[in-house]
Amino acid sequence: MDQTPEARAALLHVAARSSGDPLPAGLDVTLNFHPDRTGPDGVPVLVAMVRDGVYRSQFSTGTSNGGLTAHPGGDRWKWESRIFGGAYDEAPAEGRPVYGALNRHRSPYGGAPRFGSAHFRLTPGTLHRATFCYPDSFLEPEDFGTVDAMPLLALAEADEQDALDDYVEAHVHDPVRFDLHVAALVLDPSHRGTEVEEAARALPCPVEWHPGYRLPAAELPRYADYRGPHITALAAAVARDGVLDPAAIGAAARTGEHDPQELKKVWHCLARFGRPADSWTGRSWT
Repeated sequence: MDQTPEARAALLHVAARSSGDPLPAGLDVTLNFHPDRTGPDGVPVLVAMVRDGVYRSQFSTGTSNGGLTAHPGGDRWKWESRIFGGAYDEAPAEGRPVYGALNRHRSPYGGAPRFGSAHFRLTPGTLHRATFCYPDSFLEPEDFGTVDAMPLLALAEADEQDALDDYVEAHVHDPVRFDLHVAALVLDPSHRGTEVEEAARALPCPVEWHPGYRLPAAELPRYADYRGPHITALAAAVARDGVLDPAAIGAAARTGEHDPQELKKVWHCLARFGRPADSWTGRSWT
């Protein structure tokens, strides 16, 4: 694929700031997201993806699972200007990079679960047009990497982070097409047999399932210190049939009756404590 001048400039800028050994073989970039949300236009996220054929950045969608600062002069714009040497300062929204994470733990849940229960696993070829930083770009990192020079794995390994913050951020430059650049869409089992699965099957990429997130509502008070007792109380309120899972949080989000930032923290509790021991890494998230 021919690179845009902006993408080429951004890749060269980050490469000049990167050093060390190449990225080990067998690691993927994943794009975590919530598959059961709707955009500002009221169109379900996956339906919009089927329509567009590409994974769009928050500059294009106006949505985010982090902060909503993707506009000229906003924090996200400033972070990108700093990281990429101003390469995208005048770029159109659709020409900007998309964000994901390096799945350094080879987890079936993706590289950065804090941003959603589902993820796209990208093909190995996308690594060559990706840049990386640690920690997250909102912390204004000084350490960067590429597929040819990756010093970030040792930094992340040595850092004592909460499990949801334990990721190496990735930026994929130039379009991510679902028919060319996605190896699989990986969903939570709570979406089996739902409109989410139906929309996912319309994408031109395989659909897979990870082991799932589930928390009995009766266990939620155990985690009140994580995001606050008001969050675990809300989590119990939106649980269905005594169980909190991604589909229950998505259903609550679609009612419009709850603060999205509060529901984001409910998701954090589920993502942090609602999965079994990760057999891919030997680490327990409970």
